[in-house]
Amino acid sequence: MMMPAGVSLWAEIAVAVLLVLSGVFTLTAAIGLVRFKTFFQRMHPPALAFSFSAWCVTLATIIYFSAQDGKLSLHAWLIIIFLSLTVPVTTILLARTELFRRRIASVKPAEEDIPPALHYQAAARQQREQQAAASSTPPSNPA
Repeated sequence: MMMPAGVSLWAEIAVAVLLVLSGVFTLTAAIGLVRFKTFFQRMHPPALAFSFSAWCVTLATIIYFSAQDGKLSLHAWLIIIFLSLTVPVTTILLARTELFRRRIASVKPAEEDIPPALHYQAAARQQREQQAAASSTPPSNPA
């Protein structure tokens, strides 16, 4: 597919580089998704790499349409702003859903399978529960 004659060579090169870079990020995410073994490890590459890939495509879109129209075209920023807001939230919801499913199924996740932030939250909750259980038991009377 050829670009219109109105687009300069520097814009064509920049758009091509950004689109190739986007493909590299997506390929990296796919490889990470296949190679990692656990659910929590598999969540990370797509969330990051697809975000970077979307940033590259958005920037390529802005460069292309700005060069074609002769004025700055920023309406594509709305796409990346919404993606930047929704991807982390979706990733967190997926992680919590998997932890909930494991809790319901009575399958304890392995230590290395839990993200560090969630592990610390679980350890703090367990410590609070132990403290509450210790304080609620009546003291024994040795008499």
